[in-house]
Amino acid sequence: MTVFSRRSAVEPFHAMDVLAQANRRRADGYPVISMAVGQPADPAPIAVREAAGRALQDGRIGYTDALGLLPLREAIATHYHDHYGVSVDPARIAVTTGSSAGFNLAFLSFFDPGDRVAITRPGYPAYRNILRALGLEVVEIAGNLTAEALRAAHEERPLKGLLFASPANPTGAVITPETLRGIIDTARSLSIRVISDEIYHRLAYEGEDTTALVFADDVTVINSFSKYYCMTGWRIGWMVLPENAVRPVERLAQSLYISAPELSQIAAIEAFGAAAELEAVKARYRLNRELLMRRLPQIGLELAAPMDGAFYAYCDVSRFTNDSMDFARRMIAEANVAATPGHDFDLAEGHRTMRFSYAGSFEEMAEAMERLGSWLA
Repeated sequence: MTVFSRRSAVEPFHAMDVLAQANRRRADGYPVISMAVGQPADPAPIAVREAAGRALQDGRIGYTDALGLLPLREAIATHYHDHYGVSVDPARIAVTTGSSAGFNLAFLSFFDPGDRVAITRPGYPAYRNILRALGLEVVEIAGNLTAEALRAAHEERPLKGLLFASPANPTGAVITPETLRGIIDTARSLSIRVISDEIYHRLAYEGEDTTALVFADDVTVINSFSKYYCMTGWRIGWMVLPENAVRPVERLAQSLYISAPELSQIAAIEAFGAAAELEAVKARYRLNRELLMRRLPQIGLELAAPMDGAFYAYCDVSRFTNDSMDFARRMIAEANVAATPGHDFDLAEGHRTMRFSYAGSFEEMAEAMERLGSWLA
């Protein structure tokens, strides 16, 4: 009999299951619109693709240093100076195989099995699943993350770490600078290590981005070229590390990944120069956001959280169902619209919520709203 480890018994990522169902139905000839996966509809910027083409023509794509190509690390450091006004030494930057590798490296470097790490609920399911697979205890802070909520969770039993995202997935909520400062100050006073997931930075609509590095240089920031830069499949991200964490992360990266793909690293250097192209994509997200903020409540899907950033609408569907998984399946089969059940993001309350990604075209989003309006009428 084949026996699998307890670590492998994590929840599936239901967004991917929904996407698979939508793809099967689309292959059968149905005009399915997918709002299930947080993936930009646009390709990588032209300069990124051209750089990759030149690299392929040159022919040699190989290993790099485990921490990544120095020109890319320097470009990332320049981005922090230009966009945030923060000085970051390129030596503190590790290039990773997407943000997913960054989470693995951070958790393995900072925590031992049994350590308690806090995350927010609802939240990105991979946080919970990776932590549990590594033998860490997940502590969920429900609702908005604040310094007070963090302190209360720590007083129940001491925490070793805190991981949060702003803008957040699935809610799109943004932590204000004042609240962010309080969270970081409180974590430092309690010796809680802070990991800030900033993958949706540059996709805030009501204010400017604030990196956690503004308030402390001993936090760890994880980011990626996947979302704003439209490079999901390139699997390229980065970490900004406390100085004393660089070598532990490097040692682990050498054995776990060797290096991020060199082709993607070469191409990603050009992403920071593509602002005009990328801001045009963001302008479309803004239009999609305005459409969904107006239409979703009109058709009975009340917003369960503000849509201040990222490209998600998180909705309360309890008027129609108490089973978001079944609701998602029926939505595909009967309305030809795919969205993600809230169960992915919140095991306690997600049975009555759904996440809608509006990273597609405006025409698709408008058609999806019409279909859902007719289906729910």
